[in-house]
Amino acid sequence: MYSIIIVEDDSIQRDILKRMILSVCDFVKIYEADSEMSALEIILNNDINMFLIDISLKQSSGLDLAMKIRSISKYEFRQIIFLTTHMEYITQAFKQTHCYDYIVKPYDKNDVQAMLNKIILNETSDLNNKADNYSEEKDKEVVITLKNGVYVGIKVNDIIFIEVDGKNCDINTYNGVYTAYNISLKKILQLVDCNYIVQSHRAFAINTNYIYKIEKLDVKLSEVYFNECSKTAFLGYKFKNSIMSEFKKGKVIIC
Repeated sequence: MYSIIIVEDDSIQRDILKRMILSVCDFVKIYEADSEMSALEIILNNDINMFLIDISLKQSSGLDLAMKIRSISKYEFRQIIFLTTHMEYITQAFKQTHCYDYIVKPYDKNDVQAMLNKIILNETSDLNNKADNYSEEKDKEVVITLKNGVYVGIKVNDIIFIEVDGKNCDINTYNGVYTAYNISLKKILQLVDCNYIVQSHRAFAINTNYIYKIEKLDVKLSEVYFNECSKTAFLGYKFKNSIMSEFKKGKVIIC
């Protein structure tokens, strides 16, 4: 469900804006907060798609809150919209937080609804498309040829990692290890054709959804650990940035 948080210390203004949103998009989940502290508690414990923030909160600055939101990995590119009567702060807001837009108080219903239509309807359409794509990938199977002409179907979502073994590839899954003979890692990845199974090393491809821990071994090499799996894979320095980005996505980074 698409979710919005309204951070506004004036309960009347907050209620007005909430009713305007629901008149256009009654399918959204709306969280409410009257301070930075209460807002952060909601933000850290839920998945928020859009932030509507009063730029002049009584006990703190809406700009400061927006900067804290931007420091959270999964919210780095989410929509921040400021609520304001002080236009002199807007340029600063755009520069510091890369906010999407602003709404001037008192709220104009037509302006609010036009903005919501532009953002929410487009984003929910994108979210639905991504969900459909993930569902297709989750149910997808690949058929590989084992030794002695045995064929086996493997669900893509069951693959933990793939390891090159000479001219063969060992496909490690939660149901066991299957060896595909006389096939390259590149060819396996083409057959799998999945966004979350990616190459991590010249001899490994990993399922980024199952990563539990990444441990640095030396300057050029790290070891990847997986949930509920005793085996590990390697992560080479050429692939490190993209793998680390996927691993951190949607997580709160403490340090």
